[in-house]
Amino acid sequence: MARPVFIVDGSRTPFLKARSGPGPFTPVDLAVQCGRPLLARQPFSPTDFDQVILGCVNVIADEMNPARVAALRLGMGEDMVAFTVQINCGSGMQSIDTAYRYIREGHADMILAGGTEALSHAPLVWPDSGVRWFAGLATAKGVAAKLAAAFKLRPRYLRPIIGLERGLTDPITELNMGQTAEVVGHLFGITRAQSDAYAAESHRRLAHAQAEGFLKGEVETAFSRDGKFFDHDDGVRPDSTAETLARLRPVFERPWGQVTAGNSSQITDGASWVILASDAAVAKHRLTPKAAIVDSNWAALDPAIMGLGPVMSATPLLQRNNLTLQDIETWELNEAFATQVLGCLAAWNDDKFCREILRLDGAAGEIDRDKLNVDGGAISLGHPVGTSGNRIVLHLVNAMKRLGTRRGIATECIGGGLGGAMLIEAV
Repeated sequence: MARPVFIVDGSRTPFLKARSGPGPFTPVDLAVQCGRPLLARQPFSPTDFDQVILGCVNVIADEMNPARVAALRLGMGEDMVAFTVQINCGSGMQSIDTAYRYIREGHADMILAGGTEALSHAPLVWPDSGVRWFAGLATAKGVAAKLAAAFKLRPRYLRPIIGLERGLTDPITELNMGQTAEVVGHLFGITRAQSDAYAAESHRRLAHAQAEGFLKGEVETAFSRDGKFFDHDDGVRPDSTAETLARLRPVFERPWGQVTAGNSSQITDGASWVILASDAAVAKHRLTPKAAIVDSNWAALDPAIMGLGPVMSATPLLQRNNLTLQDIETWELNEAFATQVLGCLAAWNDDKFCREILRLDGAAGEIDRDKLNVDGGAISLGHPVGTSGNRIVLHLVNAMKRLGTRRGIATECIGGGLGGAMLIEAV
């Protein structure tokens, strides 16, 4: 029989906006920064975990299998099994889902599941022509051959390719993620004014959450090697309004596009962890669960409309559990783009889409905006790709506890044409 799986605790770093050059933390640095205080406050040893699972997309060369490197730096023991998962934007949620299934099926009792990403450390890549030139130079035999190879150098061989830019471009459709959001917005008639208003509200909600202390206990202060400290998500712009955002030019489809830097998620560094436990581990260590994972679901769709991933993944999840949109009291829907979030809401409320694509009897209905991303989202926080899926689950659990709600769903679109959703219930 499937065993219950509980989320007992979690923490994350502040999300730090990428600016000029690499930020102060690598992916493993970030994972360690929020992992240490999380493990230090537990009534058990870090070595008591069965596994460590960490989502990460842009793994840097010095940290292959960052899950294992982080586990060792966190003092979890040399015999701790640790592995890294990657499903683009869903990586942080995939770590939770994998842990959930291990525990549910009786293969583990306690797992540390997380996500980490330092997008500011995304590499510059040599073009293939430059790689071939260097290979020719390295393998040339004798002085004359090496000189001949060296004289073949052309300036274009040394022109770097921005790795992050290529990573955020779908290799099948050749659309970057912002362009896929434009497609979704066009399909459902989302206007620029609607997108800017949504983005401004995201900043307002995060600023309010910070001011009211709603993130205390979730966000851990991070300390860099040069003695600086970081104690809050620094991409928030409390003075943002729909009017100020309206002045920004479209980024991906000029001049008529809807998606701008102001209504898109930010390029950001950050990490997040959650502790998952079985009922046996809860009893053994006298833990107090925050919530239980009820179910999860993954879906796939055309990469050109990847932004509708939440609709395609959350709808079957609801159906399988005999629930409707209105039965869910708290939602975390990752804000990749305001246009994309609004497109998802419009899709659920579109009779034709729900009948023809979701195979429902009619429109699923509306999600009350007061129940959606109550403390802001990736537009104001940022979207460290491998981390966001973990953060939205962690924050959903904390928001549900604060608001006293019973059921919540965390869901996200995933580059490449995927979506993930997780159903959480208060305990």
